[in-house]
Amino acid sequence: MPTLTQVGQLQRNLGGQGMRILSPTVTSPTFALQRQLLLEAFPNAVWVQYDPVGRSNTYEGARVAFGEPLEPIYDFTDAQVILSLDSDFVSEGPGRVRYARELMNTRRVRAGTEEMSRLYVAEPVLSNTGIVADHRLPIKGTLVGQLAAAIAVELGVPGAPAFNLPEAATEWAAVVAADLQAAGSNGLVVVGESQPPAVHALGHAINAAIGAIGTTVDFTDPVAVDPIEQNGALRGLVNDLNAGNVAVLIILDANPVFTAPADLNFAAAMGNAPFKVVVNGHYDETAVLSEWFIPLAHPLESWSDVRAYDGTATIIQPLIMPLYGAFTAHEVLGVLLGEPTVSDYEWVQRTWQQISGLEGEEFADFFNAALNNGLVAGTTLPVREVSLQSGIGYALPAVIDGLELVFRPDPTVWDGRYANNGWLQELPKPTSKLTWDNAALVSPRTAIRLLNLPIGEGELAFPDSFQRQVTLEALTEANGSMIELRHNGRVLEMPIWIAPGHAEDTITVNLGYGRTQAGLVGDNLGFYTYALRGSDQPWFSPVEVLDLNDAYNLVSTQDHWTMEDRHLVRHGIIQEFREDPGSIAREIYQEEYGKDKPDYQSLLPNPVLDAPNQWGMTIDLSTCIGCNACVIACQAENNIPIVGKEEVGRGREMHWIRIDRYYAGEDYENPETYVQPLTCMQCERAPCELVCPVAATVHDEEGINNMVYNRCVGTKYCSNNCPYKVRRFNFLQYIDPNIESMRLMRNPEVSVRNKGVMEKCTYCVQRIANVRQAAKVDGDRPIADGEVLTACQQVCPTQAIIFGDIRNESSQVAQLKQQPHNYTLLDELNVLPRTSYLARVVNPNPALLGESGGEG
Repeated sequence: MPTLTQVGQLQRNLGGQGMRILSPTVTSPTFALQRQLLLEAFPNAVWVQYDPVGRSNTYEGARVAFGEPLEPIYDFTDAQVILSLDSDFVSEGPGRVRYARELMNTRRVRAGTEEMSRLYVAEPVLSNTGIVADHRLPIKGTLVGQLAAAIAVELGVPGAPAFNLPEAATEWAAVVAADLQAAGSNGLVVVGESQPPAVHALGHAINAAIGAIGTTVDFTDPVAVDPIEQNGALRGLVNDLNAGNVAVLIILDANPVFTAPADLNFAAAMGNAPFKVVVNGHYDETAVLSEWFIPLAHPLESWSDVRAYDGTATIIQPLIMPLYGAFTAHEVLGVLLGEPTVSDYEWVQRTWQQISGLEGEEFADFFNAALNNGLVAGTTLPVREVSLQSGIGYALPAVIDGLELVFRPDPTVWDGRYANNGWLQELPKPTSKLTWDNAALVSPRTAIRLLNLPIGEGELAFPDSFQRQVTLEALTEANGSMIELRHNGRVLEMPIWIAPGHAEDTITVNLGYGRTQAGLVGDNLGFYTYALRGSDQPWFSPVEVLDLNDAYNLVSTQDHWTMEDRHLVRHGIIQEFREDPGSIAREIYQEEYGKDKPDYQSLLPNPVLDAPNQWGMTIDLSTCIGCNACVIACQAENNIPIVGKEEVGRGREMHWIRIDRYYAGEDYENPETYVQPLTCMQCERAPCELVCPVAATVHDEEGINNMVYNRCVGTKYCSNNCPYKVRRFNFLQYIDPNIESMRLMRNPEVSVRNKGVMEKCTYCVQRIANVRQAAKVDGDRPIADGEVLTACQQVCPTQAIIFGDIRNESSQVAQLKQQPHNYTLLDELNVLPRTSYLARVVNPNPALLGESGGEG
């Protein structure tokens, strides 16, 4: 069998005739340079880019609107009215962290706040963006285009087609159009990648009509190199393979055997290539069919570079040497280019020397500055002047009659590339709270029809708590019911999960599960939904459903440690806040006690809290998007183990932070959705401390409820006595200390707990200790506000979590605790929690109030 060097020499003699290279979307400048050099050296070769969750529709939509593919760059800082058309822009896609931060900065409510932005969302399945919306319209995915057209017609967009929408959607469109018109250049329309190019073009046309281009949205050249319609490019590669035109197939960091649309049958086509080289991080479904498998180095072991959503370049520096002797894609391409001894570091340097045009010491200074600063100065792509083409034909696809199947990337394992990551498998999905599985998401009304449930249509509205409970129990019992999905002769069996707020006649399935070569963690989990995905309809397709009268065990954490039917999430509207800022936090006391807030008394002595620093936290529910970043950051920081599906099913997951999700309103069809992060409240009068027989949980002088792990004997009394249910017990030895590579994953500053030990949030006491020691070294100076960042606070994209010294009156957390809508959870228990919440405030349009039931 030839070596890769020999293959390169042979193909060079042939001009690359019969050579095909498949990679993900190229955004790396170094990768782009090597691609250019390779196609020059092998002029007959073809390089195909394919991502199962790519941006083809975004680029093609810009081509329809402006005549060329462009990159939309949104600016939410001045956006007053935002319309999301099936776009989960706070959680998915390039720029999501920046966009989430900017959006929530316009929705951060403090005393004296008069205005906040308004967010409308139309989507088939509830997303994180939909959770924070002021108004949300559940709508079929293929109807979103017609909704966009209706709004465009209202705004006078030339050439916008007219359709007969359902009455509710027509009214919604008219109200949204009027609001966008009033906002003018401070309005913004964002279209999701799953929508076809014509809908993207309509979004651009609406933005142009209201004057948003240049204010809330700009355009640059594409960040991607040579953006094309990727499904079509992959189909062309498969046709070449089947025709015997491919002699050498090189696959770089891609797994098309798993992710390619089912109708292309990539595995069979791949077998027609005589010589196949796969360069991947795992010996995956594609690698097992190759002649040569080259292990790909992890990004943390590699030199490379990449561009951000706005084109800004950064140089990726390795944190460690390769653990297992893997190679980077730059090194593999170097072998094909006849330079096998050039390292990835040298390729990156060569690229930036060519881009910068600098030599010698000047280049060395430039390169070192880029490494030091974390980005390459001056690489942000310039804004382009754009104008709509005349005579745009908005060729919207037909709405699917009957049931519509919607494909979505999974919120945790994405397109399947993270399936072998146990942290992400055990991370509850933001809305369903499912772990270790995917399911077919359906609305309650659709589930009633598909499964013939004994629930009347009228019973989905709950006029009283008893009817609500009866309906909830019937719907919950139906979760996990097995159905058969049929599309174009392809069949998949999978369980149902009933999702309030889901569009009717729509079934949503998440990609990324059903792996067979993922690894020890990810193999044989969930259901292989790519089996139903077609290259011509990658996001929406018609589907037939058969009830199999069988059940599958799905595990969701939502009902673990439930505290429902108590006043947990306090919420109100901005108009109410303007008139009386304290009313949102106060109204619960007035309902139950007939006065503002009871004067609590306690038989317990107040704890001794005489340290200079007193730590506390505030969580802003108006800006929390439920993204789960805090949960994962806490897990990484504090050596929290995974326990597996079976243990999670027993309620034994170990996350120190959980994000509770609640529905409110008058029915299950379009309820209001609330999320609330919950962790140890660090109570000053902690109920857990009273009942521990061995003083394993004690208070320190800075107000933190600490765990002394080597004292704990596992009585679990503390957990039983915790009203917030935030303590976690190691029922088994969940962490294996003998796996060598896993040791490098753990934080050496945090104890690894053993079987029989209780654990919980510590306010990242190890970080506090590090800053305290640094302050002592600096002459015993005071700890500055913001100097201690908990892991959850540090990673929160919207700055919803604020931690600090509540004794310091000028600290941010102390000031937030003086806000009129600040409240503590279950404070009638008089345990004096150190963690408090800012009530959620929304900005509904009075013309649409009541669409989802008003207050819950």
